Order: sequence, then C-alpha cells, then structure tokens
Amino acid sequence: MTTIGNQPKRRSWRRLLITLFSAGLLWQSQAIAATDFDYQFDYQEVQVDELQAAMADGQLNAEAIVRHYYQQIAQHNQRGADLRAVNQLLPLEQALALARDLDAERDNGTVRGPLHGIPVLLKDNIDTADGLPNTAGSLLLKEHFPAQDAFLVERLRDAGAIIIGKANLSEWANFRSTASSSGWSSVGGQTKNPFDTTRSTCGSSAGSAAAVSANFIPLAVGTETDGSLVCPAAVTGIVTIKPTIGLISRSGIIPISHSQDTAGPMARSVRDAVYLLAAMQGKDAADSAGYAVDTDFTAHLKDDGLRGKRIGVMRDLTGYHAGLDAVFDAQLEALRNAGAIIVDDIEFVNGRGWGQDEFTVLLHEFKADMAAYFAQHPQSPYRSLADLIAANEAQADSIMPFFGQELFTMADARSEAQQEEYEAALKRAKQAAGVDGIDATLKAHKLDLLIAPTTAPAWKIDLINGDHYLGSASSPAAVAGYPHITVPMGFVQHLPVGLSFFAGANSEATLIEAAYGFEQVTQARKAPPLMPRDH
Repeated sequence: MTTIGNQPKRRSWRRLLITLFSAGLLWQSQAIAATDFDYQFDYQEVQVDELQAAMADGQLNAEAIVRHYYQQIAQHNQRGADLRAVNQLLPLEQALALARDLDAERDNGTVRGPLHGIPVLLKDNIDTADGLPNTAGSLLLKEHFPAQDAFLVERLRDAGAIIIGKANLSEWANFRSTASSSGWSSVGGQTKNPFDTTRSTCGSSAGSAAAVSANFIPLAVGTETDGSLVCPAAVTGIVTIKPTIGLISRSGIIPISHSQDTAGPMARSVRDAVYLLAAMQGKDAADSAGYAVDTDFTAHLKDDGLRGKRIGVMRDLTGYHAGLDAVFDAQLEALRNAGAIIVDDIEFVNGRGWGQDEFTVLLHEFKADMAAYFAQHPQSPYRSLADLIAANEAQADSIMPFFGQELFTMADARSEAQQEEYEAALKRAKQAAGVDGIDATLKAHKLDLLIAPTTAPAWKIDLINGDHYLGSASSPAAVAGYPHITVPMGFVQHLPVGLSFFAGANSEATLIEAAYGFEQVTQARKAPPLMPRDH
C-alpha cells in the first residue's frame, strides 16, 4: 500500500516505453510506471481549478498528476490514436522530483498560484536548460541543448508549473517550404488531429494544440507569427490567446520574425488560458518590445462579459467555407442573447493591403533573426540560415522526404541592399493592418472588438500536395501585433471550428471578457474520441 494525500491507494505497475524522437531518430526510451489508483477522480477535460481543489483536499498530489499524464502520452502518442503530439519528455524521475518538491511546498503551506504542481508542455522551439534539446522540429538540432531557460520558462517555473516536455510542431514553425504539411517535422513525424486522425492539426503549434485537446496535458505553450496559435487551436477545438507583441517575452524562442512572433497559452477553457497567460507575461529586459502590465486578467473572467459590448462582424473574413459560415451565423444569436450589440456586415474600412508586405518582412527578418538566435548559442554548429540550408541538403533523405526548403532559400537571398525596401514594407504592413485596419474599423463603427470565424475545418493530411488551406482570420492581428483569442464555437460534422475575437493593442482584458462570456453561454468544447477514423 502507498498513500497519496490521506487516501490509501493500490498500484498496479506496468512498464511502458515512451519513444521520444520519431522519423528515424533513436528516441530516448524510459520506463513509465502507469498507476491505477482505486479512486474515482476523472481527469477527462479536467480544469486547473479542479486539479488544485483535488490537491488541496488530498485527493491528488502533483506526483500523481504527472504520472497520469505520462501514462496518457504513452498510451496515445505513438500507440492508440498515434497522435505524434509530443516530441520529448523529461525522464520520469526528473519530472517526479519536480512534482515532489512542489508537493512538499504545498504540505508546508505554500501554494504559488493556480499553476502550482500543474504539468505543462512547451512547443519544441522554446529553450529549456533541463537537458531537453530545442529542435524546432528539425533533426539538425537534435543535439541543440540551450544553456538557460527562455524568460517565459523562468516565469512558468516561478509560478510552480512543471514543464514535462516538448510538443511537436510544423518544422521550423512552418517557415521552411511553400508546400509543407502542417504538423510534420523530421523529429516528430506527422501530428494528427484527435477528432479525426486522417486530418490536419493546422500549424505550427500543432502538437501543443493536439496534446491539450486530447487530454495529454492540461496546458501547453505555443507560438505564432501568423496563425500558428489560433489555427491549430480552432481545428482541434481548444482555446488560445495570442497576446499583444511584447506582453510575453520572445527571448529564448527560435524565431521567424521579431515584428510578429509571440508565444501564447493553449488550454481547454478561457480560464485556464488566462492562468497560463498571466504566469508567462512580464517585462524581459532582453526583449526590445517587452513590457509588463498590472492588469489582473482573471478579474475579467466575467459570466456577463458580453453585455453591452459593441461587436463588429467581419464579413470580409468569411465566405470561404459554407459550413463554417453557417455555424458562425448561428452563434451571432448566442452573442445577442448574452447582451452583445452586434453590428453586422463590417469590412475593413481601408481594405486588406498588407499581404505582400508581410511576406517581405517575414523573409527579411527570418534571415537576420535566425543568425541572432544562433549568436546567443555559441555551442551550436550553425551560425546562419545558409548553414541550415547546406545541412538540410546533406541530410535531405531524412529531413526533406516530402517537401523542400523554398522559404529558407528565399529568405537567405535577402541582402543588406534590401534593408530600405524591408523597412518600408514593415511600415506599410503595420499601418495597413493596425492603424488603418483594425483601429480604423473599430473607430468607424464605434466598436469594442471584431469577430470572425477563425479558420475552416481541418483538411485531410496530404504529404504529397501539402496543406489545403482555405482562409483564416489570423493575419490582421498578427501583422499589427495585436491580441487575438479563439474559442470553440461548434462543429462542422465531426470537426470543431473556432470563433475569433480581436481588437487593438493591449485589449486583452476586453477580449477575455467577451471570449469568456461566449464560452459560458455556448459550452461548445467537446472532447475528441481519440480513435483513428477510416475515411
């Protein structure tokens, strides 16, 4: 007999091997003790507050919670549903040691906050100094061991979160090829959607989204440049918050673009996403855009958060999928019933003229920002994008079996002679999406926020032709650097779809109120079946 909290528990031990690097790399193997407790605690769709309550009354402790999620990952990451959502885990005993330390703190009367003892996965492009490589999904970085935690990782550890491992992603955050399959990496293989394993997770925070949706983990961190948080969240039926650029530090994250990159929380509820956002946010002196706020975001989790808000329905971000539009239109009545003032048939007052300029910015900054990242990691054998291109070519059979590196070569072709062109493109893009886009549209119609369907239902995974991408609401807020929240709003047949809420810079509090209010009246999130589909 062993004791968890004050309750005696029986343990039936099984040995389960967790494979940590797929697609030809020898994954680290470890024996996982899968524990069958004789209590009735139900982890399915569990929320952070429920885990905290169970730990407070002795029904659970952090050690038991960690064991449970390791078992879930062992059962369905490369077995069962075979989601390929997790690239690597800490050795179990290392994770349990962290959990025991936090349990001891709790026993001594210290609880750091809502994340105390809660396991978290990080997207595999975020630095940790715990012995896990930061791979960006590429076999080139399988031996890339950062010397220090990213700033956001320090914040999470201070909040009591237990970072247990890294989630799969679209390799290089989906900025390697124009013909990529979202969620595929040479490290982790193809991430699959837990609602239908023949379908995409979108990208690039594919594994973070799939792991949260499949109940592999309560919380995960993803990153976005344009759509890499909100698209995976929408098609896997979870919540994410893409914050204003600088609210969460960008230090220690393998980059694409310093003008648009940000990390963000991924969770099964708005409340849990807010807990994770609050823990990660904070001013980092090493981040030129970093800032801190005194806002208590949890105070904006209001059941009546929609009441009185003037909401613009962005019709120029619809029309690419009839089923999606039908679900979206049906939810407008739910918004009205919750007290929102709906202003329909809104379009951007100055159009959407930022697309080509955004692409120029991403290409130009990617080359420079990758070099800057490697300069901070002198142990890396790579110093530049050119080094990566050459290494990819040398290992093409394992790294590029399905698609190439066109975006790498286009970015590497950028030169200092194009600096003025880049600066002009950056200024135009920010102006078009921000001041002349979101800001002007809010002002013209006296609105508090804008809404649109986040993106179409998940498409079939296609490693030959790449993604079948129809449309999205991600770009305006991404290019402007403004916040964007997506919340599950329903289903098109068996596939979840999301509702996007976005507004001007530093409008997180307003968006949280609206998103939480919508979530409370709709409760559209459903757990996936976690079984492969044969169609």
